[in-house]
Amino acid sequence: MTELKIQHLITLTELLSKGARHNYVTITTGTLGKKIGKSQQAASKHLLELEQGGLVSRITAGRKVSVKLTHEGYEQISQIYNILKSSLDAMPPTIDITGTLVAGMGEGKYYMSLKGYTKQFKQKIGYIPFPGTLNVKLDKKEQIESLRQLGTMQGIHIDGFSDGKRTYGWVKCFSCKINGKVDAQLILLERTHHDLSTIELISKTEIRKKLAIKSGANLSIRITI
Repeated sequence: MTELKIQHLITLTELLSKGARHNYVTITTGTLGKKIGKSQQAASKHLLELEQGGLVSRITAGRKVSVKLTHEGYEQISQIYNILKSSLDAMPPTIDITGTLVAGMGEGKYYMSLKGYTKQFKQKIGYIPFPGTLNVKLDKKEQIESLRQLGTMQGIHIDGFSDGKRTYGWVKCFSCKINGKVDAQLILLERTHHDLSTIELISKTEIRKKLAIKSGANLSIRITI
């Protein structure tokens, strides 16, 4: 089996998008180069190498070339697709973190009780949280870095609002389970005193009481993404 290099894979993918599985498609090497982010010369070389490897069949007429994937070329790219799909489908849709319960500054109780938030919480996560947040200091730098991806995800978005005197920022909620027992929401705040090394959790129940824990307790949290 001919070894399929990354640049070859990109070229084959572009040709497939043009319909080159069953038909010869006509394309200039200059246009192909632009599509794959390479020079005309590089695109020409790719086609030559793919042809020599038995992955494409081509008919040349001047600067134009008509190309079609061979059976082997399609089979190889199909195998790579199946491997990638299997790997992506196997990725667990969760982030697992551990940390230590720490005392907060008491602001969570005030903010989580504001009507501008509680009305949306009831509508969007199905309940009004127990007043206050549970603050957890993460143990490992790797876990902190893993959490950064949450910033790019939609989550459950609680809109910011104004009460006429001041404005309050948005909140993003992500479902999680604490110690495998308590359902909760990890929240990201538009405005916060914490960095990602300290996370805040809310729940329908008083988490400390439910788990019978005090500051310093070790917690495991599984976040659904």
